Amino acid sequence: MANGKQSAAKRLKMAERAEQQMSLLFPDYAEEWVWRRKTNDGYTTLPRTLPIAMQAIDLQSKGTPAGHTLFCLWARSPDHPLVAIENPATFAAEAGFAGERAVDTWRKRMKRLRDLLFIDTKPGASGEFHFVLLLNPNAAVETMRSRGEVQDIVYSRFVDRLTEVGGYAEVEALHEYNQELEMAEAKAEAKAKAKAKKEEKK
Repeated sequence: MANGKQSAAKRLKMAERAEQQMSLLFPDYAEEWVWRRKTNDGYTTLPRTLPIAMQAIDLQSKGTPAGHTLFCLWARSPDHPLVAIENPATFAAEAGFAGERAVDTWRKRMKRLRDLLFIDTKPGASGEFHFVLLLNPNAAVETMRSRGEVQDIVYSRFVDRLTEVGGYAEVEALHEYNQELEMAEAKAEAKAKAKAKKEEKK
């Protein structure tokens, strides 16, 4: 909780400083040309590490880069991790795919994102990807790293940025969760073996 308060205070301080710098460097700029989250419509909340996550995805998807496809999902999210896709063609077009095979190409990218644990999906009226759950990209990048799928230079940049924005505790929490999961699985396996041995003796 303390880390959260410190991060919020840091963001506020950065925003105040940016406002001062803007007044100095770009004075009297027309508001019609300035994007302000609190007053402009059509926004969502994005992870600050998303650009690095997209790079990690593209480096693991050579020939079929899927980073921009993930960004389009986040841009369409209703400030909530669940996205309902009524028309795949719309998402395919926004991801930059055109032609007769646009939706097929988009689906391949979606499968890649699912394999890399950036999304989970459930079928619905529009097909295999009707419901999409946007997973924590920080957890996904860390998992990729554990599987040897993130280059050192990209991972270093990721850790630096995550620490900078006060989010490294998420990675530590993921490690703890994975350890607890492994312990539970080991316990269940040992229990199953003990039960099997007991059954053999009968």
